[in-house]
Amino acid sequence: MTNRRQQYSASTKRALVDVAEAMFAENGYAATSLDAIVAGARVTKGALYHHFSGKQALFEAVFERVESDAARAIATSITGHPDPWTRARAGLCAFLEAVQQPGYRRIVIQEGPAVLGHERYREHEERSTFATVLDIVRAVLGPGETDEELQETCARVIFGAMSGAGESVASAPDPIAAAERARTAIGFVLAGLQGLADDGGQSSAGEVRRSLLLEGDVAAGLGDELDPGASGGDGQLSGPGGQLEG
Repeated sequence: MTNRRQQYSASTKRALVDVAEAMFAENGYAATSLDAIVAGARVTKGALYHHFSGKQALFEAVFERVESDAARAIATSITGHPDPWTRARAGLCAFLEAVQQPGYRRIVIQEGPAVLGHERYREHEERSTFATVLDIVRAVLGPGETDEELQETCARVIFGAMSGAGESVASAPDPIAAAERARTAIGFVLAGLQGLADDGGQSSAGEVRRSLLLEGDVAAGLGDELDPGASGGDGQLSGPGGQLEG
């Protein structure tokens, strides 16, 4: 009997998250009501409050699942590639694919920072897709070859640029062609990282950031070409958590 109740409880929670994810992705957080979610999941509001303290907590559960799915996809893409640069290219291309998905774009990039708050958003970010990008950067730069601050600087630049490029590609008249140009831009960014690795990590964090931002202008230019509203007034791509917002 206990197992049956547990299964029913898990099924109810899953249904709530499924319906909430679809509604948040399509309508946004503000335009989605708890009444609509419980009606779509065919449960009572009491059942919702049994699992979640309110709408924000339900959104956070949705956010965590969307982020986890993206992180798993990136991790899968890099499996089986012995060369670290091949793994990096595969992983960053997978990240670009993830940020093009309407659900990820709406829930994680657009709504996440405002609904969860900057601090909570960053906590999730550190554990999921950003953590995966950071792992990629650490692998290509070499363990112990560069300091943590430098590695994080590189990862944040790439994370913000890829998020912005993903939004631009998704809104482009020809997303397929735009995605191919974005992958070319990834190549430029990776070339900068490879140059840093060849340099033995001797450049300062500030020098690396300036170098990668110059290469990131390729992605920013792509964004301006495809969607003039995708970049800020200073030409920098906006990214999750305000990482590269102008």
